[in-house]
Amino acid sequence: MSIRLNRAQPYALGLFRVVIGFLFACHGAASLFGVLGGSMGGGTVPTGTWPGWYAAVIQLVGGTLVALGLGTRAAAFVSSGSMAYAYFKVHQPESLFPLQNGGEASAVFCWAFLLLVFTGPGAVAVDRLFSSRGGSVDKKDEPAREQSPAVSV
Repeated sequence: MSIRLNRAQPYALGLFRVVIGFLFACHGAASLFGVLGGSMGGGTVPTGTWPGWYAAVIQLVGGTLVALGLGTRAAAFVSSGSMAYAYFKVHQPESLFPLQNGGEASAVFCWAFLLLVFTGPGAVAVDRLFSSRGGSVDKKDEPAREQSPAVSV
């Protein structure tokens, strides 16, 4: 069972990346264009306002890049940082815990994007197409990764 799950891991990570990126981009599109119910129940964020408009641009662009798997680590890093800022600047002053201050989405997106910074895009990403066509990435030239020992509980 573990062997099958390990083989499917890059594809599950790729699916996770696509879903998280798509949902994040939807938040940005709602805030910028008023689609999907608009920003905060209707309407759009006024152009150039700090931090809402800039956050919406990061959400739309970052979410799209992450969903496509194009510049995934950099886009995920910026997106994670924007959600950390949103949580600590907007939500956390209201209350300590996300369930009390309405910051669940900010916290979850922050940690999901931080995970993608470290894991990479997974399978079926545009980044993979560029690295395989460029010829600069060769499997035999990559250093072997050390396998961490399995921990049994």
